[in-house]
Amino acid sequence: MDPFSAEGELLTIHNAFHQGQYQVVLDFDPSSLSKSNVIPARVLKLRAQIASGDAKGAISSVKNESGLDFAAVKAFAQHTLGDMSTAMKQVEELVESSSENATVQILGGIVLQLTGRTEEALSLISKHQGNLEAIALVTQIHLQQNRTDLALKEVSAARKWAQDSLLVNIAESWVGMRVGGESYQSAFYVFEEMAQTPSSTSTKSLVSQAISELHLGRLPEAEAALNQALENEPKDVEAVANAIVLATIMGKSAEQQSYLEELKKSQASHPLLTDLKEKSDLFDQAAGKYAAKVA
Repeated sequence: MDPFSAEGELLTIHNAFHQGQYQVVLDFDPSSLSKSNVIPARVLKLRAQIASGDAKGAISSVKNESGLDFAAVKAFAQHTLGDMSTAMKQVEELVESSSENATVQILGGIVLQLTGRTEEALSLISKHQGNLEAIALVTQIHLQQNRTDLALKEVSAARKWAQDSLLVNIAESWVGMRVGGESYQSAFYVFEEMAQTPSSTSTKSLVSQAISELHLGRLPEAEAALNQALENEPKDVEAVANAIVLATIMGKSAEQQSYLEELKKSQASHPLLTDLKEKSDLFDQAAGKYAAKVA
C-alpha cells in the first residue's frame, strides 16, 4: 500500500507538510507506524524542521545517522544555510550512486533546480515511481521554464490516477494561475479552502490565497490575507516577498522598501532579490549605451 494514499499511514503528516503546517508535522508521533514508514516520517519531520528555520538543528540531529535519506536531508539543509558548495558536492555524489532513492530524487532535485541546473534536476526527479511530490516538483519546474503546456500535461496525467490527492489539487492550481481566465477562480477556491479551514490553515496557505486574490485583481483581499500571514510569521520569506510585490502594485513605496529590507536580512539569496538585481543590472547596461556625450 502507498503510505501516502487515502488509506496510508502517512497521509496526515504528508498533507500537513504540504499545507505548510510544520508544527503539526513536528508534533507527529511516529511510534505506531509500521517499520517501513518510520524513515519517510522522520524525513518529513526533518524537512518541517528545516522549513521552520532550524536547518542547523536538522543537521545536528542526523550527524550520526547513516543512510541515503538522511544524507539527502543533510545536503538540503546545508544548501538552505547557504553552504552551496558542500551541498552540491553531496548531491552530486548521491545522484551518482543512488539516484533511485526517492528522498535523493526530491531533495537532490530541489537543490539542483535552485542552483540553476534545471535539466539535471528534471532528469533526476523524473526517475520517480508514481511519487506525487516528484510530479508536483516537475510541474513547478516546467512553470518556471514557461512551459505551461508540459506542466498541464504532468498534472492531467496525475489526475487520472490520483484524483483525490491534495498535492495534485495544489499543482493543478499552480498551473491554473498560469493559464488564467476561469482557472484563476478555481485556483482561488483550492487555496481559500486550505487557508480558511481551521484544520488546514497555515502561513503558506494564506500566502497562496493572497497570490490567487492578486491574480483576480482583488488587492484589498490579497492584502488582508498577507497581513494575516505576516501576523502569524512576520519573517516568513514568501509572505514578505509577496508583500513587496503587492506594495509595489498598490503604490505603497514606504511599505515596499520596509519589506525589501526585511527580505534582504532574512534571505539575501531569495529568487525575488536575485531577479530584481539581474533586471537592475540589465537596465544599467542598457542605459549606459544611451549616456549623454559631452563634446
